[in-house]
Amino acid sequence: MAGLSEAARFLRIPAKGKPLVSAFQFLTYLDRGLPVSSIDRIAGALAPADAEFRYRIVPKATLARLQAKRRLSKTQGELVARLAGVWTDALRVWKTEDDARGFLNRKHPLLDNNRPMDLALQSEIGAQLVHDVLGRLEHGTAV
Repeated sequence: MAGLSEAARFLRIPAKGKPLVSAFQFLTYLDRGLPVSSIDRIAGALAPADAEFRYRIVPKATLARLQAKRRLSKTQGELVARLAGVWTDALRVWKTEDDARGFLNRKHPLLDNNRPMDLALQSEIGAQLVHDVLGRLEHGTAV
């Protein structure tokens, strides 16, 4: 739950600064729909110099339609939450935002020379592979 709590805190869920009580509470927020602003929050952390990065999370036309709704679908929210989890894990391991971004955007031999960011964007399984490598790095078992 620690990783989930960090991701929720990063995404400012719940909004009033109260700590996340359980993973089930997080699921409730996903069901209701995360705010569209959470896309900007995660895109700003992962790729602050790339104004187009947000469109790797949600296509441009879809994002324009979402602005009126002001809420993400559950699937879109799950992707944002997945990226927030990878980001907060990388930040915990690498300590600085620049170093965390560097790791996420460099090909890694333990990930079959894929970029961690690409895997995290691709699927939950890809994100889990990235979490596994980060865990190994954190505990000194990555080779």
